[in-house]
Amino acid sequence: MSLRCRRAKGETYNLTTVQHFYLAQVRPSGAYSSHMKLQADQAQGPSLTGYGPGWIAINGEKVRHSMLLSSMGHRQAWGCEDFARLSAAQFDCLADWGAELVLFGSGERLRFPQAHWLTSLYAQRIGVETMDTPAACRTFNFLAAEGRKVVAALLV
Repeated sequence: MSLRCRRAKGETYNLTTVQHFYLAQVRPSGAYSSHMKLQADQAQGPSLTGYGPGWIAINGEKVRHSMLLSSMGHRQAWGCEDFARLSAAQFDCLADWGAELVLFGSGERLRFPQAHWLTSLYAQRIGVETMDTPAACRTFNFLAAEGRKVVAALLV
């Protein structure tokens, strides 16, 4: 038995499996078949819709500079164009965004911030996850769709 899913461009789907034993078909192997319900995700805030070398796309708009993006709808240019110019000041401003988690996208490759740069976030019990920018874009969309208060700090 194969399952096919058609989706319109730009839509993502949440998969929910529901077992209906009274409707289940028993296969010759003895396994039960199940029914699957597909529901379109309803993202409420901004979404990172693409990325590539030197750019990210927010709701389809290409941006070619580092950005701060919140699942609560805030967005602004991040005053740091590359990893070498990072300092504690760039992370201190994130403490006021009301996030429970900051996703730090370190550019095209994974690089970790110095621990003392994150002191103000840790003091307010805000978690920080570091990953390359493409991974941070994907993770932001996933967590935002779950309704989490997350901020993406993305180096482009």
